[in-house]
Amino acid sequence: MPLISIVLPSYNEEENIHRAVARLSEVLAPEGMDWELIFVNDGSRDRTWERITEAAEKDPHVVGVRFSRNFGKEAAIMAGLACAKGDCCVVMDCDLQHPPETVVEMLQRWREGYEVVEGVKRSRGRESRLHAFMAGAFYKIMSSATRIDMSRASDFKLMDRKAVDALLSLPEKNAFFRALSSWVGFKTTSVAFDVRDREAGTSKWSSRSLVGYAVRNIVSFSSAPLQFITFFGVFVLILALVMAVQTLVRYFSGTAVEGFTTVILLILVIGSMLMLSLGIIGYYLARIYEELKGRPRYLISEILSRREKPESRQS
Repeated sequence: MPLISIVLPSYNEEENIHRAVARLSEVLAPEGMDWELIFVNDGSRDRTWERITEAAEKDPHVVGVRFSRNFGKEAAIMAGLACAKGDCCVVMDCDLQHPPETVVEMLQRWREGYEVVEGVKRSRGRESRLHAFMAGAFYKIMSSATRIDMSRASDFKLMDRKAVDALLSLPEKNAFFRALSSWVGFKTTSVAFDVRDREAGTSKWSSRSLVGYAVRNIVSFSSAPLQFITFFGVFVLILALVMAVQTLVRYFSGTAVEGFTTVILLILVIGSMLMLSLGIIGYYLARIYEELKGRPRYLISEILSRREKPESRQS
């Protein structure tokens, strides 16, 4: 019997664990497949791990993975995939904003021979205008930088075992799952879904954390910001040539104006661009430094499973 693994990153989601188990079990039971629900506790500060433990004791389909501390959603996804034993794996949020019914549609596409089934957002649900604007700007930048259409992308997707193994074989530590799962290729299709309201709790993403998430992932997956520095350099060169021509014309025509306004403006513009450029280069150097240290993406302190104990690849 085929096995499907559902990976559910969990951070302060104590109110949603039992809901997710009940709803997913209800949806998957008629499909004629075995399943495992892998909850990855990403250093939660509430009773999320206790709820996962309770669910694992009652239901043999539940697997609990506990991080030693908070490592972030990307690490939680990769840890869940590393522990998964399924012939295919689905990554989704445990707050049920990703509809469990869509998993059935993904499985149908997988049975048709597709190896990656992307969940694309038909609508984004209720969110603030600021959040919608920032999300839209981030995906436009990522789509331009990676040349992959990420305008409606999400972490909600199904991957065949071949695609999962290919993804896990990538050595980089700062992994951006949403982009890398598209980058690996394989036979791909998509299903549309509407983002639902959270059944309980509140979003753990603030505007500040979203900005940090965007910057980290853009730098980890694309060199576009470095190319932006070249654009800055060309812009400043053109500006300098225009100013040089203007200065020479005024000098030889005898209309040159005394003062330091032009000099001050040039120093401010060039200085600002140099500092910004150094900042971008410094951020890339920091990411290179992190990769060279070779530290694992995550550390697992405990695994709960009534099945054969999954391998925990700490990478």
